[in-house]
Amino acid sequence: MGSTDEPVRARATAQESGHSRELQRPPLPDPLPSPVVDTHCHLDIADGDAGAEWLGIDDAVAQASAVGVTRIVQIGCDLPSSRWSVQAADANPAVLATVSLHPNEAPRIFAAGGRASLDAAYAEIESLAAAERVRAIGETGLDFFRTGEDGRAVQEESFRRHIDLAKRLGKALVIHDRDAHDDVVRVLESEGPPETVVFHCFSGDAAMARHCTEQGWYLSFAGTVTFKNAVPLREALAVAPLDRVLVETDAPYLTPTPYRGRPNASYLVPLTVRAMAETKRVEVEELCAALWASSHAVFGEW
Repeated sequence: MGSTDEPVRARATAQESGHSRELQRPPLPDPLPSPVVDTHCHLDIADGDAGAEWLGIDDAVAQASAVGVTRIVQIGCDLPSSRWSVQAADANPAVLATVSLHPNEAPRIFAAGGRASLDAAYAEIESLAAAERVRAIGETGLDFFRTGEDGRAVQEESFRRHIDLAKRLGKALVIHDRDAHDDVVRVLESEGPPETVVFHCFSGDAAMARHCTEQGWYLSFAGTVTFKNAVPLREALAVAPLDRVLVETDAPYLTPTPYRGRPNASYLVPLTVRAMAETKRVEVEELCAALWASSHAVFGEW
């Protein structure tokens, strides 16, 4: 499977992304009053900008635990990262795993190798998904931002196959939804969703939040909820029932305010939790308890 002592891949450099970035890691925030789970993290991805060293799984877990983020869900979104995620979860009791072909990965495999390559990739994901410490299938879904019209049929087929796998294995489904709200809901409802569905890095408005939570689906909020221009997202959080809310980093991406643009990691979850508590108008400790309970309802015991 490869070693968890090194990252699977690097984040795009500042030059590739077209802007400069502050590379110094933010300081540890004040600890939370009770533990929470980072329900979506890419521990295997290094920040590729020169000068930003990969945090490493042991340090990432230790720093997160120091501020009350005592559990992490490591997301596999292609074959290398899914293999790495299974190994990481087996080796570290604070980590659970998911496996999948990301919505942008399936069209890439199909374009490069055709149907045979894509079917072989699905077969390996299904084999990895059977592991006990793999608790969800995903991130899967639809991404109309990075995948154009020519790849969308394959992307939707991939989404449907991941939904089927989650239902057959009795595991949660973690959804990536970018610029595709209506179509994601359409596919979910036409296939019949698995018992447990999580919208990773929820990006819909209040109306979508109401619809999703009425179906019993979970909404996971990332550092984006702290951004100044994210008023519709905070409105969505405000109407979401407390028992249908999760928190995540999507690290090394989506670093919360006031460190937006700098490398993200699970230890920064407290910044997002405190912003969420303010939006929900609840005490931080009450929100932590709700997040802890919902995280375990979705992913099971560590």
